[in-house]
Amino acid sequence: MRPTLTHMALHVKNLEACVTFYKKYCKLRVIHDREKHHKHIIWMAEKDHEHTFVFVLLEGGPYHNQIATDFSHLGFAVNSKTEVESIAQVAEQEGILAWPPVQEPYPVGYYCGVKDPNGNFVEFSYGQPLGPGSENMPL
Repeated sequence: MRPTLTHMALHVKNLEACVTFYKKYCKLRVIHDREKHHKHIIWMAEKDHEHTFVFVLLEGGPYHNQIATDFSHLGFAVNSKTEVESIAQVAEQEGILAWPPVQEPYPVGYYCGVKDPNGNFVEFSYGQPLGPGSENMPL
């Protein structure tokens, strides 16, 4: 059997703030909510992808103090450059814009970065050969 990527888990300091962020910015929804050993655990997923990939947030982790030149990130595709700009504008107003929108050569595309409540960077991009609608784009 070939291994299949099914989930990613982050240990976070403020679970509630992270859930709110990922609902607002990434349009993820809570699909599982439980406690284990007095720790709260949330599973989140995109609509219609609940059985293919989940994002797990575990309560009680340390804050991740990621510096601007560290490009480690979670990546989300959006439908247009306008969406990238809109997300960046809201993030800037909220003081959490990590990287302003920038156009890079293919396959990177147009993107911005936003800092989640735990200090992790989240990229929103348009024009990458990833995500819905990219099936006919070359890699």
